[in-house]
Amino acid sequence: MARSNLAALAQLIKDQEAAIINDWMELLSAAGALQSGRIREPELRTQCANLLHVLRGAFAEDATDTQMPAYVPVRDALAEVSRSRAIQGFSPTETATFVFSLKSPLFTAINRAGSFEATALAQLIWQVTLVIDGLGLFVMDVYQKSREQVIIRQQREISELSTPVVKLWDGILALPLIGTLDSERTQVVMENLLQTIVDQAAEIAIIDITGVPTVDTLTAQHLLKTVAAARLMGADCIVSGIRPQIAQTMVHLGVELNVISKATLADAFAVALKRMNKAVVTVKTTTADYRQQG
Repeated sequence: MARSNLAALAQLIKDQEAAIINDWMELLSAAGALQSGRIREPELRTQCANLLHVLRGAFAEDATDTQMPAYVPVRDALAEVSRSRAIQGFSPTETATFVFSLKSPLFTAINRAGSFEATALAQLIWQVTLVIDGLGLFVMDVYQKSREQVIIRQQREISELSTPVVKLWDGILALPLIGTLDSERTQVVMENLLQTIVDQAAEIAIIDITGVPTVDTLTAQHLLKTVAAARLMGADCIVSGIRPQIAQTMVHLGVELNVISKATLADAFAVALKRMNKAVVTVKTTTADYRQQG
């Protein structure tokens, strides 16, 4: 008998591979793995077969620690499965169940063989338990990191979508801000604004904070950074949308923006037009003009 009995288990898996996969698939189906529709039976069966194949290879090398080189193909296969499930929206329980549910089919195969003495059987079951538990923890670690990457990417994409730079007039841009300003979002705001200033050769940028719920010292600092960066690019800034409550808060905090501010975007736009020596006038239309248009 092999030192840890895992080599014998590798041969047993080879002999009973089809039965093990069928038992595994039944457990996964009973756990609802196919109910969500995110994965189909042929794909799930292929994942089971691939994992069982590389796991058999690790067992054949009598490897008892999942950190050993023999388990590199196993960890690679599980990492791919875990990352794909994190992206597809599988729950942590569904992802962990894929690995932990393999215990029962393996134990059933061992009992079905009936070739292990009591002491060797107990030792083998304990070794398999340690291996599967270790792989399950590895899967959850990869899943968590993958979910964090997905969330960070989604937050970045949402942040980019929520900070559009709008061209109001030749040389005049508007940056409507909605939500709370933090350091990461301020960086996105500055990058979008500065790039648009360059692309549009803008001279004035209106930063509208009507949609910013509160302005504290940190938010004011982020605004000042954005204003300073725009000035370095040759564009003056006007802040609009400062509501009475925000004005009172800023006075109470002793915050000074050191920039022209207006209550509304329309007021700020009027100032920007004046600086550009432009004006919006009302054109009176006579009855004769209506007739010509008709």
